[in-house]
Amino acid sequence: MIASDFDFTSDSPGYWDGFWDRNDGLGYGGSDPDNASPTLHKYHQILWSRELPNGEKMNLQMGSGPYYLTWKDFRFGSDAIIVGFRYKKYRYMIDQVMAKVGDYKSYYEDLIRRSYTIGGTIIFPKHPSSMNQNKGTNTIISDRWDLTLECIRRFYNGEDSPLYSTIESDKAFYDLFIDFKGYVDFFFLQDAVSEDYSSVNIWIGDASFTESGLPKTIDEYYEFIDKEFRFLDMRNARIKEFSETNAL
Repeated sequence: MIASDFDFTSDSPGYWDGFWDRNDGLGYGGSDPDNASPTLHKYHQILWSRELPNGEKMNLQMGSGPYYLTWKDFRFGSDAIIVGFRYKKYRYMIDQVMAKVGDYKSYYEDLIRRSYTIGGTIIFPKHPSSMNQNKGTNTIISDRWDLTLECIRRFYNGEDSPLYSTIESDKAFYDLFIDFKGYVDFFFLQDAVSEDYSSVNIWIGDASFTESGLPKTIDEYYEFIDKEFRFLDMRNARIKEFSETNAL
């Protein structure tokens, strides 16, 4: 049975060992749950091995290494979609958070453990310059899931975005879902979009893609964290309901 509250850092060897000694005290895992957690691998295989919107059945097989899920010519890897922005370049903001919350280690450890539940992850085709990499390295997106999903929505509508070429390189994957609604429904992303699927819920700012996606003030930071974790909780609830209904 899929446990929507299972923490994938808990079975990722060495994740918490020396965590706060890395990244200049901002914290960094000793392993990557996307690659290291066997439970996460199994959950992905179970959840996404089902009928696709185009009528095909995706039957994921366990591979090895970072490309550990395979189907037909696709090689998939897990990707985290919930972020805390603990970057060295963003230290000025994280320092403000640390000063405000008091016990910042407990604060961030709680966020990290919650984020590494099944609702905080997704799969993408994995290869050099794939979505897993480019949504994080593109400063306009800054690894934000709301902005990433907006890029996917625009792709299905034939509109340009900062990630258009990245998505276009995996067109065969996105074609499996027929349209944006198909993609959203398959991956339990309904709580990140409007009821009619015509727009994405942008958690802070707008989707003009003219500047860095990082929150600009401490208030924006907290607003973003609050909204993305509310989405996480709702997605976990959807996955839990689906898993129980289908005895997964």
